[in-house]
Amino acid sequence: MKSLPFLSLIFLIACNPREPHEKGKALATKYCGSCHLPVSPALLDKDTWTKHVLPAMAPKVGIGVWHGDQYYPAAQKGAVSFEEWTEIAAYYKDLAPDKLSPVNKPLEEDSSTFSIQLPVWLEYKSTTATTTMVSIHNKTIYSSRDEAAAMWTWDQQLKPTIGMKLESAAVDMDWVTNDTALLTCIGNLRAVDAPKGTLWKFVPGAKENEQVQTIGLGLPRPVQSLATDFNKDGKMDYLVCGFGHNYGGLYILQQKADGDYDKHSVWEVPGAIHAVTGDFNNDGWPDIMALFAYADEGIWLFLNDQKGGFQSKNLLRFPPVYGSTSFQVVDWNKDGKPDILYTAGDNADYSMILKPYHGVYIYLNKGDFTYEQKYFYPINGCTKAFAADFDNDGDLDIATIAFFADLQHQPAEKFIWLEQTKDLQFTPRAIKNLGKEGRWICMDVGDFDEDGAPDIVLGNYSRGFIIQDNFKPDWNTGQPIVLLKNNTIFKHSIVR
Repeated sequence: MKSLPFLSLIFLIACNPREPHEKGKALATKYCGSCHLPVSPALLDKDTWTKHVLPAMAPKVGIGVWHGDQYYPAAQKGAVSFEEWTEIAAYYKDLAPDKLSPVNKPLEEDSSTFSIQLPVWLEYKSTTATTTMVSIHNKTIYSSRDEAAAMWTWDQQLKPTIGMKLESAAVDMDWVTNDTALLTCIGNLRAVDAPKGTLWKFVPGAKENEQVQTIGLGLPRPVQSLATDFNKDGKMDYLVCGFGHNYGGLYILQQKADGDYDKHSVWEVPGAIHAVTGDFNNDGWPDIMALFAYADEGIWLFLNDQKGGFQSKNLLRFPPVYGSTSFQVVDWNKDGKPDILYTAGDNADYSMILKPYHGVYIYLNKGDFTYEQKYFYPINGCTKAFAADFDNDGDLDIATIAFFADLQHQPAEKFIWLEQTKDLQFTPRAIKNLGKEGRWICMDVGDFDEDGAPDIVLGNYSRGFIIQDNFKPDWNTGQPIVLLKNNTIFKHSIVR
């Protein structure tokens, strides 16, 4: 009889084999996973879950206000009951780690491949840099800034000339021809639903009253635009990534016979941050590959149906805490299939902590647009990556910037270039003394001095957005741009 309690315990375990919080996990998958990829508790620390993310998510499922362990009911009943919500909250609170493990890898200092060239800028002592866009073209650097928005040009001596004033900061410049660019102005950098963005066709060398042609107005915080004739009618159309806030989308401004444009939605969801166009299925019609960086983060392929529409296919999905920032289509293994270079690192949302899964990723195309991760290098707050052969050894290297870098403990990771030494093996390198010159939010690669070697221009944004407590900028907050001149000797130009 003494063994009965033990047998009863075995019986209870056999009849109820659920692990702790299995119900909370199932509910999180059901409700949270209906909008985005389910998030493991391990991806954020306990305080971030309970004090920031869960309180922000509660109203979205009809739970009113949830602050810590305090609950304030919603005015109307939501999709999730209070009992279900407490199970979800306990799942994240109890299983989340106290802290995330920091990632600080040693970096080799490089003082030979690139040399730092500073602009001739006399206002740096009295102004705060708010550069939002940089572009290299025809031995000229173009830039824009948030404060007193305007176009600036920088000559070969890096002397600035102010150009036309803008209604809002330009955040993207895409050269359609050698003398004409698309200029995307965001409208408002702040996360608000204010459709005030504009798309202009910009001709720098034209007369002042002929420099711009308005293509689109009232766009929801657009961040990139591309020119492609999607319906093959001989008239140029324009793809716009409207990041928006709660409202946004991926749009095509289709040119009509009278030269005006109709706006068509490819996908009406916020978060469109980066797109690439091309004939990805080799049917002779232009398709779209786009990265969405809000809620349901991931890369989608939109195949042209040749009838004015698109068929969508998800290629990669990421948890919403990743903070997707950019991607580039690159054929890494030279097999003719488009591979993907991807970065994660946005940290201006509800979970403003350093994250070990931020960094640069390479996904290889295994055929039929299925992708497999083959490389990852952790970089706190990685913002953008650009693949090019910087050292002229015949393979691709990677240049990266990180706006939300570990400014306190590893400021050198604000810019890292990854030298490919073997197939998909890289040596991370930092540029000596570069960290003190700025905090980089934008980057472009091009042959600035036309010596055949790809140079790099960086844009400094030094107003706010510091997520590390009690840290103050220790870099030059007034310098708008910095040029990294490539000192490698190239026989032929490879970047245009």
